[in-house]
Amino acid sequence: MRKTTAIYLCGMIALLLFLNGNAKAQSPDTTQVTTDTLASRHLHSPKKATLYSAILPGLGQAYNKKYWKIPIVYAGFAGCTYLIVSNNTEYRKFIAAYNYIHEGAVGEPPNDYAVRYGTTEQLLNGQYLYRRALEQSVIFTVLWYGLTIIDATVDAHFFYFDISEDLSVDWKPKIIQPAPGIHYTGVALTFKF
Repeated sequence: MRKTTAIYLCGMIALLLFLNGNAKAQSPDTTQVTTDTLASRHLHSPKKATLYSAILPGLGQAYNKKYWKIPIVYAGFAGCTYLIVSNNTEYRKFIAAYNYIHEGAVGEPPNDYAVRYGTTEQLLNGQYLYRRALEQSVIFTVLWYGLTIIDATVDAHFFYFDISEDLSVDWKPKIIQPAPGIHYTGVALTFKF
């Protein structure tokens, strides 16, 4: 039994060495980097992308040459602005209606909320609801602004990231000994990209 395992293991090692040597002979040397490439990498700065995106949202994405992201950035800001304006309008209507009812309902009502919601409790609940929605809209806008800055920064860090199709796998035989007298054979894989 041990002799069969040893022959099997030697055969596997010989096959792996043959295949590994063949793969290394055929693949070009990818570790050589020209100084021109290294010099050009210092031209694209993540700090600039962060600063540009902080000054004017979308400018960091343009600096990273990701022009397709600019409409997404401004669509997010347009949505947040719409939420802020509509929630603020509703909040102000509830305040005006509450003040009208609270002061004794003298004169023309400021809006239809004074008629629709007759009690001050309903008007206070409406104020609370829309004030909270307004605050959340402002928070979402700040978060969206921060997200656009983070996106520009991360994208600038990965500007020179190589996404080549030349990925390689190196495999070697492996003998694992979990306890004395027990041996397992296997294959260790190493991914290079």
